[in-house]
Amino acid sequence: MLYEHGANIIHADQHQDHEAGLFFMRVEWALEGFDCGAFRSEFTPVAAELGMTWSLELSSTVTRMAIFVSQYLHCYADLLYRHKAGELACEIPLIVSNHPGARALAEFHGIPFHQFDARSESKAEMERQQVALVEEHKVDLIVLARYMQILSPEFVMRFPNRIINVHHSFLPAFVGAKPYHRAFERGVKLIGSTSHYVTEVLDDGPIIEQDVTRISHRDQLEDLIEKGRDLERVVLSRAVRWKLAHRILSYGSKTVVFD
Repeated sequence: MLYEHGANIIHADQHQDHEAGLFFMRVEWALEGFDCGAFRSEFTPVAAELGMTWSLELSSTVTRMAIFVSQYLHCYADLLYRHKAGELACEIPLIVSNHPGARALAEFHGIPFHQFDARSESKAEMERQQVALVEEHKVDLIVLARYMQILSPEFVMRFPNRIINVHHSFLPAFVGAKPYHRAFERGVKLIGSTSHYVTEVLDDGPIIEQDVTRISHRDQLEDLIEKGRDLERVVLSRAVRWKLAHRILSYGSKTVVFD
């Protein structure tokens, strides 16, 4: 059908999950001489007949991404730098924080900054205002760049597969707060970082990317934190870049990340 509509296929990849009985495919093609509207009309009934879940994404449509950040700024600063350097093909219309320290970088990059005091405002009211901002700015993707607040199930359910978090451990190990402290107490020899979709269950969403680094008995807690921050930056930026390129398919508790 793509050929019949004049598509010039540039890249195609596929994966089959035998246990789940699912087949996944990603096809990328040039739009020159291609009629998207006619293809949608013709392919929709075929997809329905085959029981397919599908989407058609245009690379020319720029994703609008909001960054949520707290007092740890390393992932936040890295995303802003990569965006400025042209590595992340998106627009960043707003930054949300519960700490004032992130304001200076937002102003340097000319991005509107919105601060919420989680201590003085009720959580429900704070999230209501945040949702209003996200919708007002037509945000497609929310990135939690070490945003140290637990989002309510109502907030998460409003943006399914549209919130990406970075957690400073190799999930499912050391879920929740202070994973470096618990890793140090256990004397682990590897530490890691995980980027995942956010779901209603804390640190339990489908994993997009992970990485690890080796440590030894000589490393103290401060060393674990320093080495871990390098992992956090890389893992989060990879996940965001893949999401912007429409390379991630999510199903159940897993993801397929195409090359």
